[in-house]
Amino acid sequence: MSKVEIKDRFYVNGEPLQILSGAIHYFRVVPEYWRDRLEKLKNMGCNTVETYIPWNFHEPKKGVFEWDGIHDFCKFIEIAQELGLYLIIRPSPYICAEWEWGGLPSWLLAEPGMKLRCSYEPYLKHITDYYNQLIPKLVPYQIDNGGQIILIQVENEYGYYGDDTAYLQYLADLMRKLGITVPFVTSDGPWFKNIFTAGQLEGALPTGNFGSGCEWQFKNMKKMMPENLPLMNMEFWAGWFDAWGNKKKKASKLPINKLDYDYVVKNGHNINIYMFHGGTNFGFMNGSNYYGKLTPDTTSYDYDAPLSEDGKLTKKYFTFRNIIKNRKGDAAVPDINFSTKIESRAFGKISWTEKANLFENLECISSPLHSICPLSMEEAGQSTGYILYRTNMKDDVAAKELIFKKCADRVHAFANGNKVFTAFDKEICSEQKGHWPLTFKEGKNWKINSEPGAQLDFLVENMGRVNFGHKLEEQKKGIYEEILINTHCHYNWNIFTLPLDEAQMTELKNKGKWTTSADSNAAQHPENPAFFRFNFDLSLTDGVYSDTYLDFAGWGKGCVFVNGFNIGRFWEIGPQKTLYIPGPLLKNGKNEIIIFETEGKRNNSIILCDKMKWMK
Repeated sequence: MSKVEIKDRFYVNGEPLQILSGAIHYFRVVPEYWRDRLEKLKNMGCNTVETYIPWNFHEPKKGVFEWDGIHDFCKFIEIAQELGLYLIIRPSPYICAEWEWGGLPSWLLAEPGMKLRCSYEPYLKHITDYYNQLIPKLVPYQIDNGGQIILIQVENEYGYYGDDTAYLQYLADLMRKLGITVPFVTSDGPWFKNIFTAGQLEGALPTGNFGSGCEWQFKNMKKMMPENLPLMNMEFWAGWFDAWGNKKKKASKLPINKLDYDYVVKNGHNINIYMFHGGTNFGFMNGSNYYGKLTPDTTSYDYDAPLSEDGKLTKKYFTFRNIIKNRKGDAAVPDINFSTKIESRAFGKISWTEKANLFENLECISSPLHSICPLSMEEAGQSTGYILYRTNMKDDVAAKELIFKKCADRVHAFANGNKVFTAFDKEICSEQKGHWPLTFKEGKNWKINSEPGAQLDFLVENMGRVNFGHKLEEQKKGIYEEILINTHCHYNWNIFTLPLDEAQMTELKNKGKWTTSADSNAAQHPENPAFFRFNFDLSLTDGVYSDTYLDFAGWGKGCVFVNGFNIGRFWEIGPQKTLYIPGPLLKNGKNEIIIFETEGKRNNSIILCDKMKWMK
């Protein structure tokens, strides 16, 4: 029976192993490309692949589990094993990863008093229910069961968040009970002792997460670890992620990356490149950070990684490959004939042919929930996307001003179908000193000036729940306390959930009210949120996937569906200027793209080009 041991080094079947790993998140790559990305990892000289498993990706609703298609991590593991790669698995419950709420399922927020990432019994009960489904799927792939999984991580960067060692022990004990036998690891930033040691667990190897200064970091780590244990950088940040509103794409300094990576390989330490291949935040699954303001992450998770978002080999890739070859020998770096044939193609300009106004189709795609007070997105049973709150003023009452007590993240206000204002983050709820009402710290007066008896609509977008730090428990979305209209709380609302999931988009396509671009009605309320349909034919090369890139110049903000698959958000503020469309999403013959746009900034067309574009 094969086994892995941690002594002065890592040992597999008694033979020493230097772990040279790269991170690939199966959930950020279409399944048809898993083999391609893993082949390119092995071709660079890595012997191990690391991936997270996001809880919210696999249990989007309590007790509802998804394991097929892009959710089938077992298939991903099997491909890695076929290629002879070892695996490091980081199986939640929290992953960070610039992923929506760090992988935590949003339905936790619907429970009053929920406490996260600690020994809070209701939270532990939910984890137990989830692990009872998840962990048995991993057990057969462990190295001592004939598979290639060599390490399992307990939690993730816990020292940044808390110090409840009993919580970490609960996770470890639960996984052992369910059949995990390979060694455990933890990972934390090694800069401060109180952080690095708070995340440690007896019996689990501590590892560090850092992007530069590897020699100093390892020396510092060694002081805070049990003696004679191997050193590992679990997240070597050879790049970084991007946020909407950045002036340009984030990029690392390759000469520094080169020095650090060479130091680690030369000295026999262990390293996992985060990310080797970043991929894409499909759908609404990007996370956000909050340091004084909300900064949602872009759809692209390119990460300036050795393998680009679309799977191309970069200068960084060849730099790292040469280091491995020089330090480990030619045999460590195989020349692989990549089995998946992929090309980048430009298909040119495509004009939209039909439009569906959101308000005209609201009740076609969403049944309203009636509530005295506004309900948060989570209380309404929704995780991501948009949510609309509708109310009517009395016939003899005009709305003059309003105050949101709690609203996140971005809201468009309408009176009788006319847009009144758009507000984002602190613009929605910010302190107004010297103005009524002084008792509401976050109150801000917004002018409405509607007609008496007006219908008021508030379309709220979840821009991505914060994935790191101590705001994790403050991530309710939508409007989740009363709205004050004309100085007092306003009651009686209809709430329309708009996850824009497959079922909802199918209803819109089949039963929605669509107008053509030539229809005069298409010009009514041109600023209002609307869906735009593009129908087009493609002639694709047999046996070759044709990647392309949607240039959204001239469009304001929204999301894009390609043949029913949500490829992610766009926003004119950049720095991302195109959306990546993986070839497997396209079909030979008829294709459909639907754009949902919320700002009233639209072009007559889009362009499908042959490369990614960023602000410079």
